[in-house]
Amino acid sequence: MTLIVPVLLILSTLSLAFGIVLPLVLFEKLYFFSETPSLLGIIAYLWAEENRALAAIVGLLSIVFPVVKLIAIAFEATVPVEGGAHERLFARLLPLLARWSMVDVMLVALVIFAAKTSGVAEAFTQPGLWFYAASAVMTGLLQMRLRPQRVRPQ
Repeated sequence: MTLIVPVLLILSTLSLAFGIVLPLVLFEKLYFFSETPSLLGIIAYLWAEENRALAAIVGLLSIVFPVVKLIAIAFEATVPVEGGAHERLFARLLPLLARWSMVDVMLVALVIFAAKTSGVAEAFTQPGLWFYAASAVMTGLLQMRLRPQRVRPQ
């Protein structure tokens, strides 16, 4: 049981890396044209098309927050709990980051739904989406394993 945390931490990190660089979705248009953007490709495209605010928001929610959360979980798993600053920092940081864990997965699911219902293109999930979702689920499991629910004083 003591190996669960390090194994999940490594698998979650690898899954996040694959989820960022592998294609998220396949769009087929008119049976001849297809696109398979990755998360990095989507952010680069938004930036190049002068949608810099949207590119920054997507980058923050889909890359920066998950990376910071993994770093926080790794720190929490390796540093003794007795540290006062450690307690305060991660007791506040991890629940905040946990709220944003599945934002991108939901966003891509909405894009796929919109593409399928519009009739303009067919959309199919790709491995990047599944790796990204697996990373989000594993970091959630890690957080629950490291910080079980505490009874709050009334």
